[in-house]
Amino acid sequence: MSIEVENLTVVLGERAAVDGIDLEVAEGEWLAVIGPNGAGKTTLLRALAGLVPFSGRIALDGRDAWALHRTELSRLVAVVPQDPSTPPWMTVAEYVLLGRTPHLGRLAKEGTRDREVAAGALARLDLLGYRDRLLGTLSGGERQRVVVARALAQEARIVLLDEPTAALDIGHQQQALELLDVLRSESGLTLVAAMHDLTLAAQYADRMVLLDAGRIVADGPPRDVLTEALIAAHYEAAIHVVDVDGRIAVVPSRASRVVQETR
Repeated sequence: MSIEVENLTVVLGERAAVDGIDLEVAEGEWLAVIGPNGAGKTTLLRALAGLVPFSGRIALDGRDAWALHRTELSRLVAVVPQDPSTPPWMTVAEYVLLGRTPHLGRLAKEGTRDREVAAGALARLDLLGYRDRLLGTLSGGERQRVVVARALAQEARIVLLDEPTAALDIGHQQQALELLDVLRSESGLTLVAAMHDLTLAAQYADRMVLLDAGRIVADGPPRDVLTEALIAAHYEAAIHVVDVDGRIAVVPSRASRVVQETR
């Protein structure tokens, strides 16, 4: 499912957190949204999900998002937030099953297929052994995997992810991102992910947009966006960009310092 954004603006308080963005995301594309803290990454995702008021236009497969009923929008778009609400008294199985809510009629209960889809999402993220665990007993990384499983159970065609690997160890980072990439290949899933880890973003994303002060300042393949000049200008960071087996990695470069000893 494609996404089209025209002149998108989101005002929070007196500040434009997203300021006149134009953007297109093709069906099946993985777009990484990068930028320094406060650049507008999370606000952009929230606007795409219909969670904040905005001006401008957002279209999903040519249909204006504002014209879609909330339930219909939830069938099309799943969100993996950075700080999800995970009730500590709820079991993992119950929480992931909530991903099926957009597919249920009013007052309807989950059926056999709903439970099968939820179980499949748990299996894909190696969580079947956790299904009876309470969310309050899980580590941060385990909870993050459960949140991703709930999004997969939703069977949406667009998945918006806000720092999806922030709480995961390196093994589960790879597992989660590889799974998303497989689903993208198998079903044309469209992914938009806000990511701080620039190297991970470069490994998986087809394309990147660099935001700063709510505006797009660079848009293109990772190799074109992750340049030492752009990162220095917008992150105020010293880095080296290196080639690793045909893909790029961003390596921080420790700035030289003069240390004076006082005696």
